[in-house]
Amino acid sequence: MPHRKPRLGVWKFASCDGCQLSLLDCEDELLAIAGALDIAYFPEATRGDVKGVYDLSLVEGSITTPHDAERIHDVRGRSKTLITIGACATSGGIQALRNFADVRDYMSIVYAHPQYIETLATSTAIADHVKVDFELRGCPINKGQLIDVVSAFLAGRRPNTPAQSVCIECKLKGNVCVMVTGTPCLGPVTHAGCGALCPSYNRGCYGCFGPKETPNAPSLSAWLSGMGMNEKALERIYRTFNANAEPFRKESERHDAQNDQG
Repeated sequence: MPHRKPRLGVWKFASCDGCQLSLLDCEDELLAIAGALDIAYFPEATRGDVKGVYDLSLVEGSITTPHDAERIHDVRGRSKTLITIGACATSGGIQALRNFADVRDYMSIVYAHPQYIETLATSTAIADHVKVDFELRGCPINKGQLIDVVSAFLAGRRPNTPAQSVCIECKLKGNVCVMVTGTPCLGPVTHAGCGALCPSYNRGCYGCFGPKETPNAPSLSAWLSGMGMNEKALERIYRTFNANAEPFRKESERHDAQNDQG
């Protein structure tokens, strides 16, 4: 009896598709992946049949509509292993900025007929709705880390992604710390994975890979405050691609409250 290859599904929710494109961007490795897996459903590559059970599901995007809040339970039900990929799926993405405002205010500005829009008041991570077996962070994800996640699934081991901050990547590249030259940077509290891309060009880290394990955001905020950032600027620096990730959300809300107190 021929050996059955594991069935892979790549699912999309609210997102820009950038993390799906990271899989297509694997180029040299893609043929090996296609040889080891049966890519049964992948909207950016093929419109396959969504019926049946999937051995591995990669889920991109956040939950922003009532329909998607129901659909993710169907995806979970047909997935033996479910892995979320990217900032949208792991923290709600940049669209989670709606969580700090009234989404109806945006709808009235953007759409001519907002009465036809069905949306939730918040944008939330997949793990807020169903059990997730592993989260791969990044906006977009690192394709090397994605290959490791898929390889780990095939080998039956846990993915090997770094737990350290972007600061370690800066040190490995020999970069001079941008904070020393007066540039605000989220590197000390941000998960490694980008290769210290922005600091390598003398720009501060924007936190694209989300909070690292055990981040100390209040301590970083004290340093940034000493560099001249006021409460409003501190609130906004944490509200980018991972605004709803708990450590970043709590720190932005703390500065928002202090700004209101004046």
